[in-house]
Amino acid sequence: MRPISHLAQRMLGLPPPRTRDVVVQRDLRVPMADGTTLLADRWAPRSGGERLPLVLVRSPYGRRGPIGVQLGRVPAERGFQVLIQSVRGTHGSGGDFDPIRQERDDGLTTLDWVIKQPWCGESVVLAGASYLGYVQWAVADRLPPQVKAMIPNMTDSALTLEFLRSDGLSLETTFIWGVTNAVDEPAGVLRGLARMRRRQRALDTLPLDRADVAATGQRVPYIQDILAHDADAERWTGIDHRHRVPATTVPVSSIGGWYDIFLPGQIRDFQALQEAGREARLTIGPWTHANLDNTPTRELLTFGLALAQGREPPRRPPVRLYVTGEEAWADFASWPPRGYWPRSFHLQPDGALSTGAPPVSAPDRYRYDPADPTPAVGGVRASGGGRKDNARLEARPDVLTYTTPVLDQDVEVVGEVGAQIWFRSSRPFADVFVRLCDVDERGRSVNVCDGLVSVSGADKVSRATVRLWPTAHRFRRGHRIRVQVSSGSFPRFARNPGTGEPHATAVELRPADQEVYHDPARPSAVVLPVHGAH
Repeated sequence: MRPISHLAQRMLGLPPPRTRDVVVQRDLRVPMADGTTLLADRWAPRSGGERLPLVLVRSPYGRRGPIGVQLGRVPAERGFQVLIQSVRGTHGSGGDFDPIRQERDDGLTTLDWVIKQPWCGESVVLAGASYLGYVQWAVADRLPPQVKAMIPNMTDSALTLEFLRSDGLSLETTFIWGVTNAVDEPAGVLRGLARMRRRQRALDTLPLDRADVAATGQRVPYIQDILAHDADAERWTGIDHRHRVPATTVPVSSIGGWYDIFLPGQIRDFQALQEAGREARLTIGPWTHANLDNTPTRELLTFGLALAQGREPPRRPPVRLYVTGEEAWADFASWPPRGYWPRSFHLQPDGALSTGAPPVSAPDRYRYDPADPTPAVGGVRASGGGRKDNARLEARPDVLTYTTPVLDQDVEVVGEVGAQIWFRSSRPFADVFVRLCDVDERGRSVNVCDGLVSVSGADKVSRATVRLWPTAHRFRRGHRIRVQVSSGSFPRFARNPGTGEPHATAVELRPADQEVYHDPARPSAVVLPVHGAH
């Protein structure tokens, strides 16, 4: 096993461990309150492992293979012991997997069991990303005193609810996660790639409530629930743990990515901690949900281990952001940082963009066809996300672009980004998608952040308010700022059929003629938090 230790060290860019002689106890039985038994693996140094600080990881993704190495072996070689538990109904644990709904009770019961074990010392750290982070928030207001820190990554305390916004259904991430976790079977590389392609193609299925069968050959209850129930439905009662965040009493270090689906919720949770006077820090890097680097491991081995050992972690400002465009890290005292003020960049005729008010002008027009939906390119994606060249996207006739003149000085944008788009459709139901891009000296347009809103009553002129993803980006002198406006980003968001029918059952796709206004009475604009622009 020691070659694996060396490989993990190189891949994660870590210093040599304290020991490479690590053992694992498989399939420890953890009884739940209802008699169900969940299985867990305990990793520890062969010598002196008992009573070390413990990392607790609760996961639906298994306990062995790469997961066991990264989450179990690596911390166990560097000062921790680790318990990785498979949540209910997954990888040998009893019961049925009902995603998200069971983690409060099972998590509290697991914590109670852990602290009573003879090998558990006086310190526990909760860690993990995505679902593994959400389960931390599910118990955050009832932590025993042995828990010293939480390190939730790429997650938020109301997992799934962001997907279910009534003003824009996040389709791709929800669907891919649902079908992947519904079919628990091994596959080689080629078979796995073929399976992924089949699942991506299944997103084209109409009606959407048959897409899970097209992808897996079976119904997937989670996907059916996503399509049938909005965020306020009784089906989701108990999964929202936002109210527990301010009651968290241990230090929290959250790690997110600019192109992660959960970023807005993660920032919301951090702000709730700060407003409650809790000890919290936030790190946001240039990552998608799938390509986070070794930052969580390093944070566990510095922030987490120090607190577990009763020491002060290395000091740093509460907010650390990777500023794209500048390609450098910057530290701030809070989110949103002070010194950044909203500046409106107005859409202008002839594809221009400027801070000046627009003149009297006719609206721009394009035709959106949900049978050939405007595609998602980069950005917040289940795969293939992040920063991408937008040339092919911007060449489509269903995408409008508005671009500033060449910048004569840097423009630094850090904070929440929004847009107000005056819009009319030939259909009463339509979407407005807005994307912010950076155009370099060669004319290459790269996405920075974006967002979508669904509009009802869209056949009358109205102002669509679009919430874009937060960002920290420097537009360099010599570059240009560009805004795209379109009516979709498929399959990142479900396509709007134009009929008003529910996403789950819609089969008719109606093209729509769209208008975007930019005149003194209807001044469409993107609003950027610009440094010093008060």
